[in-house]
Amino acid sequence: MSRVCQITGKSVMVGNNVSHSQRKTKRKFYPNLITKKFFMPEENEYITLKISTSALRTINKKGISACVKEARAKGYIK
Repeated sequence: MSRVCQITGKSVMVGNNVSHSQRKTKRKFYPNLITKKFFMPEENEYITLKISTSALRTINKKGISACVKEARAKGYIK
């Protein structure tokens, strides 16, 4: 599975390492992802998601059902 958040869609970004002499070399910025299980009361089952830590804060605020519904509408979850 790729390094993409299933709730927010955050993925790897590309940038530069910049040395003291201002030489630039390519690098990657990876999202802070965790694998977490959530209980979906509507479906009466657990769902395992690979989410960013910022998405975890969003889930705590809105609730898992609303976040999964939005992610399915955007196409992040099948």
